[in-house]
Amino acid sequence: MFNNDYAYFSSTSSSWLEHAARYSAMITEKLRLDSRSFVIEIASNDGYLLKNFVAAGIPCLGIEPTASTAAAAEKLGIPVIRDFFGSRLATELIHQGKQADLVLGNNVFAHVPDINDFTIGLKLVLKPGGTTTLEFPHLMQLLKHTQFDTVYHEHFSYLSLYTVERIFKQAGLKIWDVEEVPTHGGSLRIYGCHQDDPRSVLPSVTKLLQEELLCGMQLLEVYQSFQAKADDVKNGLLLFLLEQKRAGKKVAAYGAATKGNTPCSTMLA
Repeated sequence: MFNNDYAYFSSTSSSWLEHAARYSAMITEKLRLDSRSFVIEIASNDGYLLKNFVAAGIPCLGIEPTASTAAAAEKLGIPVIRDFFGSRLATELIHQGKQADLVLGNNVFAHVPDINDFTIGLKLVLKPGGTTTLEFPHLMQLLKHTQFDTVYHEHFSYLSLYTVERIFKQAGLKIWDVEEVPTHGGSLRIYGCHQDDPRSVLPSVTKLLQEELLCGMQLLEVYQSFQAKADDVKNGLLLFLLEQKRAGKKVAAYGAATKGNTPCSTMLA
């Protein structure tokens, strides 16, 4: 589906533009990025985020396989490689002398079919002392709040911090910090670096790993019981609608079908 006619442009969402602008300002200050730094964004879409680095005079590169969004980013002065990211492309970038102080990817990690190869690519393209940040929906929130409407066909993975930590370790990377952010029903923003980087793992990582453990995320029955929870939500909604109809009330519904299932908000008239 990620072809030349891909229709989703990130810049159509004003809240997402604000999220990207806040991130860019925060990470620039946190890592002390300047005109001597280099930033790579994987799945850069239409330049919604990298345009902030261009405006700050920080060299950057977008990696985006969809020609439609890549062309929009290039019009903003953002260099773009039109390709999928993985160890192959990362090796090519190394040969071109392109390793980054910051490698970022927002809502791409769950989309890749070979997540291990993707992570090896992160390792290869990251400078010594560099930082990678990834944002992805947090599996714990999906399970805790029965967010079955966030399950859709673009995703290959639904990720916990525990799992991502293991994937990073296998690739020679470590997670040294993590933040919980409100996007997509509750996401994680992880901060990674090379395994031999002197930065210590912050308490935020240990704390969230413990929270996941207490939520039973390493127990099979937590996942086996999820279908029944989803059924309860469906049946509860159907019962509500029937009760309102019997009471002679009207129900207005609005659906926004961006996921595999269409969530709707209801309002009694």
